[in-house]
Amino acid sequence: MQIRFDVPADPGYPGRVAAVLSAARLRRFTVIGAWLLGLGVVGVALERVADWGRSLHSLYLALIIGGILSMLYAPWVRFQARRRSGRYAVEGGYDITDDNIMMRSGSEEGGIAWDGVSRVTETPEFWIVYVGRIPATVIPKAFMSAEDAETLRAFMDRNNLLAG
Repeated sequence: MQIRFDVPADPGYPGRVAAVLSAARLRRFTVIGAWLLGLGVVGVALERVADWGRSLHSLYLALIIGGILSMLYAPWVRFQARRRSGRYAVEGGYDITDDNIMMRSGSEEGGIAWDGVSRVTETPEFWIVYVGRIPATVIPKAFMSAEDAETLRAFMDRNNLLAG
């Protein structure tokens, strides 16, 4: 397999990449926040129904506030990443082979060996490549030809990398 494509210097592209990677990294904060919020609401409700007094009221309110802040953390980070990344728009490209994914952006170049990839998840715009549990990079679908995208998908299927 030999897939090569260029990525133009689009000011919106780095923001989309940053948003997708931060969403993958920060998903757990939303889940944790929902649990904290739920525990706090249940605690306040039980306190009122069971007439336990106000002994733990401040704890339940802290859980509610902590849950809301935790749930708002991921969208705030995504917003900040999109806002700051617009100035990083440079031309780049990808060279994907059976052995590795080589990426270049401006004067920087790096790669990830397929042996180190644990899984790949799919969004409408990108394939998110994980090394261990960490989302390491993305492969943009928009800049690939349909044949190259299908070749890459078949390769990932053959190697059991695509997460369902």
